[in-house]
Amino acid sequence: MRTHYCGHLRATHVGDTVTLCGWVDRRRDHGGVIFVDLRDRTGIAQIVSDPERTPESYKLADSLRNEYVVKITGRVTQRPPESLNPKLATGEVEIYADQIEVLSAVRKQLPFQVSTAEQEPVREDLRLKYRYLDLRRERMSRNLQLRHELIKTFRRFLEDEAHFMEVETPVLTRSTPEGARDYLVPSRVNPGEFFALPQSPQLFKQILMVAGCDRYYQIARCFRDEDLRADRQPEFTQLDMEMSFMTQDEILSLNEEMVCQVFKTLKGIDLPRPFPRLTYAEAMGRYGSDKPDTRFGLELVDVSDVVQDMGFKVFADAVSKGGIVKILPIPGGNDAISNVRIKPGGDLFNEATTMGAKGLAFIRVGEDGEITTIGAIKDNLTDEKKTEILQRTNAKPGHLLLFGAGDTDTVNKTLDRLRQVVGKELGLIDPDRINLLWVVDFPMFEWNAEEKRLEPLHHPFTAPHPEDLDDLKTARAQAYDLVYNGFEVAGGSLRIYQPDVQQQVFELIGIGPDEAREKFGFLLEAFEYGTPPHGGIAYGIDRWAMLLSGEESIRDAMAFPKTQQARCLMTNAPSPVDDKQLKELSIASTHKPKS
Repeated sequence: MRTHYCGHLRATHVGDTVTLCGWVDRRRDHGGVIFVDLRDRTGIAQIVSDPERTPESYKLADSLRNEYVVKITGRVTQRPPESLNPKLATGEVEIYADQIEVLSAVRKQLPFQVSTAEQEPVREDLRLKYRYLDLRRERMSRNLQLRHELIKTFRRFLEDEAHFMEVETPVLTRSTPEGARDYLVPSRVNPGEFFALPQSPQLFKQILMVAGCDRYYQIARCFRDEDLRADRQPEFTQLDMEMSFMTQDEILSLNEEMVCQVFKTLKGIDLPRPFPRLTYAEAMGRYGSDKPDTRFGLELVDVSDVVQDMGFKVFADAVSKGGIVKILPIPGGNDAISNVRIKPGGDLFNEATTMGAKGLAFIRVGEDGEITTIGAIKDNLTDEKKTEILQRTNAKPGHLLLFGAGDTDTVNKTLDRLRQVVGKELGLIDPDRINLLWVVDFPMFEWNAEEKRLEPLHHPFTAPHPEDLDDLKTARAQAYDLVYNGFEVAGGSLRIYQPDVQQQVFELIGIGPDEAREKFGFLLEAFEYGTPPHGGIAYGIDRWAMLLSGEESIRDAMAFPKTQQARCLMTNAPSPVDDKQLKELSIASTHKPKS
């Protein structure tokens, strides 16, 4: 039907007769000559209809309206010098339309403007309801194209350079309710039994290693029934990888090579290698986060040992109960941040309490290098402790020192959040800078206070460090996360491949032998038939696409996302089903609709 895409036309096509198909982006009447910007997913071409040169098309061109779908045939000509448009890739040429055919007209008023030239901010709920129109817009079309190029680059590297094999794993599998909630699918032919949609292909890809598929990958759809945030969705896409006979260093090196190829191909950027590495302990100590944004400083400083025996009860109590006291030093903070913002009711105080802090203590360093803030902290600081705090934080005149005191988790969350807010406010973050790093040596387990038990920090198939096998409770995991400007964009680990070690881990998290056989018997049995050492990693495709396209929400990097209430506004899903369907599945709903 067409010979060329709109965005592919160049000066080399001058003199050619072409047929284009697309949407009318806009129509302009300039003194009797009609100009039409024709749009497809590759770009825009300018169409000209002149009553003298192209009389056959002129009447139809005059009737065109935005978003009409048309087919246009005409000759490519060079634009006059005064009409060149350097902002368009096709800005050197235009097409004189000999024939115009309307393939489809717009029969309803557009809910928002799609035209590249007339776009205005549109409410997200409206964009999601009319997603097919939103995806026509330049921004979203560009994002989808970038996502396509990202996946293509991953595939090309893994297949052509790293000798990986793509294998599809089941979407209907068994429920293993560890971590997030499963999406369950009732089985009609097995009444009372359910499949689960996979949270990841974890168990199948490990079995593929047992099967000898030593380099596996898959662009996998995954599902998690969890509360949503700007960068989370109930269904998402990940690049899933698993490798046999490779050390952790070899796995990280191969992945760095792949990531560098992504940035070179998509952004024209050469990233330095190797990527920096931080242990989990270092990341939490210096930044309060296991996914630190290292594009700027503002590193945290632990002063628990300095303040534990001072007279300020808040600090002393925090340390005596096993917690910590940390400082976020802010150069120039005296001038930039007022007391009102730090005290109750202020925005920084509110940020701290949202993270679980009970308050926000602070001191200021005056121009003479002395602590100027009055109150209990200053009153209980001896000269010796004052000097130690100033030296340890490298505080200079004009510094503001924000304190976090309490349990370790709350202090880290609070100061990490304040660090991000202040770093952005003070312009310390270069938006064009790209910082990638590995965080390694995570703890194997964390304590679930509600359920009073250990649970895996990543998942129960993560291998412990060999030197930590004597005490798995405190062992470090051979796990690694890739962090990109403060976002975790990939995570993986070496896996347990010895059945006895796997059983020890199960027992520590409260899964006894009978339950382990019931839930994971197929995996444990496979391990009895010769299992290679193996490890893997998974990349969040949606999050990568969001970051590479410069978007703030993951929904703008996906074609058909859900809302934060896990709904599709376009199809109005999820929706009720009739009683006949439920009866066939041997299930009933206990939900009572609101009257």
